[in-house]
Amino acid sequence: MKKIGFLSFGHWTPSPQSQTRSAGDTLLQSIDLAVAAEELGADGAYYRVHHFARQLASPFPLLAAVGARTKSIEIGTAVIDMRYENPLYMAEDAGAADLISQGRLQLGISRGSPEQVIDGWRHFGYTPAEGMNDADMGRQHTEVFLEVLKGEGFAQPNPRPMFPNPPGLLRLEPHSEGLRERIWWGAGSDATAVWAAKLGMNLQSSTLKNDETGEPFHVQQAKQIRAYREAWKEAGHTRTPRVSVSRSVFALVDDRDRAYFGRGGKEEDSVGFIDDKTRAIFGRSYADEPDRLIAQLAADEGIQEADTLLLTVPNQLGVDYNAHVIESILKHVAPALGWR
Repeated sequence: MKKIGFLSFGHWTPSPQSQTRSAGDTLLQSIDLAVAAEELGADGAYYRVHHFARQLASPFPLLAAVGARTKSIEIGTAVIDMRYENPLYMAEDAGAADLISQGRLQLGISRGSPEQVIDGWRHFGYTPAEGMNDADMGRQHTEVFLEVLKGEGFAQPNPRPMFPNPPGLLRLEPHSEGLRERIWWGAGSDATAVWAAKLGMNLQSSTLKNDETGEPFHVQQAKQIRAYREAWKEAGHTRTPRVSVSRSVFALVDDRDRAYFGRGGKEEDSVGFIDDKTRAIFGRSYADEPDRLIAQLAADEGIQEADTLLLTVPNQLGVDYNAHVIESILKHVAPALGWR
């Protein structure tokens, strides 16, 4: 069995060809797609976060709204760039969103990827400390965030408070019990996957990672996942970790599917460079008739290693079509692979 959810980047553009022509369109349709996905039996609604872009950027109002409109589907991010975040304020927002959804938040965080502007985190008021780079700063913010999520008191109370305090040091409120175990790290390398395991975070591995061996993407991803699980075991954690991968997967079951995705073009991995220095490998997309698609996905070692698959959706094509994309995978593909 495998959990299956969707991942939306939340693109919007004023183009007449787009169903999401404004930020408002994207936010409202993101909520509607989560409701539709839950009705179809999907397991998760996840959203990407990008700053300074015509995409989803402020996750917690959206997550809270989705949590209020749904009953059972997991809601999450993949991923929040921790270079931009105040970890204490974020802990309050995350606690509130998790309580509204009654414990369904699955929060994916990361060091982040190249953004639309140069050193965008500086505009948010953050500068790496002496001897640190921006990646170090993101991981430092993460460690603080994880610590305050434990719900332990750390702040000295005012002896003359406006309202009565409980005894002892004060913690951040609202605190949501169990949220600390539902934090995921988006790892772009084997080393950061191992680091995430040591800190007790679940693993999100997407369709891009550092090209560390020259092997096909799905093979490298599977090795990353196995290294993560081994590090988790060595760290002595008692619970079983979760691992997700994301893929663009389209079952061609009607003329719309064939018109949009039937021409092919992304059936192979591609290699590029991040920040002009890091060689990265980008995983292929899948679009085919269901029987052929089933065989292709069965051979994807990264998918086979993961317990959760996030389907990246073309959100600009609208809620109805994206619900159809999700339903096609759940109905025509997942059962044959043993995922349903």
